[in-house]
Amino acid sequence: MKKFSLLFLSFTISLNFQFSAQTIQSHKIINKINVAGDGSWDLLVIDEPLQHLFLSHGTVVNVIDLKTSQAIATIKDTKGVHGIAIASDLNKGFTSNGKDTSVTVFNSSTFEIIEKVKIDGINPDAIIYDTFTHKVFIFNGKSNDATIMDAKTNKIIGTIKLPGKPELCTNDNKGTVFVNIEDKNSIIVIDAVTLKIKNVWSVSPGEEPTGLAFDSKENRLFSVCDNKLMIIVNSENGKVVSTVPIGEGCDGVVFDADKKYIYASNGGDGTITVVKKENENSYKVVETIITQKGAKTIALNKSTHQLFLPTAEFEEKPNSTKESSHSKLPIKPNSFRVLVIE
Repeated sequence: MKKFSLLFLSFTISLNFQFSAQTIQSHKIINKINVAGDGSWDLLVIDEPLQHLFLSHGTVVNVIDLKTSQAIATIKDTKGVHGIAIASDLNKGFTSNGKDTSVTVFNSSTFEIIEKVKIDGINPDAIIYDTFTHKVFIFNGKSNDATIMDAKTNKIIGTIKLPGKPELCTNDNKGTVFVNIEDKNSIIVIDAVTLKIKNVWSVSPGEEPTGLAFDSKENRLFSVCDNKLMIIVNSENGKVVSTVPIGEGCDGVVFDADKKYIYASNGGDGTITVVKKENENSYKVVETIITQKGAKTIALNKSTHQLFLPTAEFEEKPNSTKESSHSKLPIKPNSFRVLVIE
């Protein structure tokens, strides 16, 4: 009986060890960069050559030096800024200013404003620079269209009418731009040269798609949706090849091409869903990283493989029951920060 007990105990310990080894998280928060100001936030982008993080924050853009984790500049007068696009080859940056329907063009090294360009589109939101055509695509959330700017001259050169409300976008830097259409549950494919819509693809069973990322090697799009699904789409024919469950309130997604990880930032429940690519048509959730509620958007530093997510603490309201209600709550003063995950 004693021998049996010892064997059983040994077996149990072995099982517990194996279980613990399988559930150990490989990612963790390694830093929290405090940033001044109590305004709301949205998208962020990294200038890889200079290792600068540009962060939309109320009426300004904060610039953080990733080598020192210090804020080094503020780009002002970007009212209701949503997104930032960096054209490293032109030493320029572009912001989409939702509250005054404009794009601010700035020097991405000195952070000095070059020009502020008014556009016809209403509520410019997602923005992306296409290196293949040297064009900036600005997606307007309330007029359901895209404004196209020549990144070299800062001149508006075209408008593309869209079949619904555009959300976030990505591109292949070979002349194709992809954008989620939130209210039509679809992805639009745009020819960046001709400025024509080439295809419209459904992301069903996904609903209200927001963030969008791209795997250029396997030609896969990763569309994160409001009904807690990631939809993986073949970017050559629009076929849905896989679906993966994610967290609540996801507004961002990035793909690490070296590690084959897809990260979905879920601001509603304060997590990141980590999805691993097994092959071109097989994906699975391998980890859930605990972050902080409100951390809904995300940027990947391709050089260091670190992740950056902005968020803050919120004032609580009595009888507040919805998980996503934090986005409507007042921000606690001096609590805005950027989480760094490795």
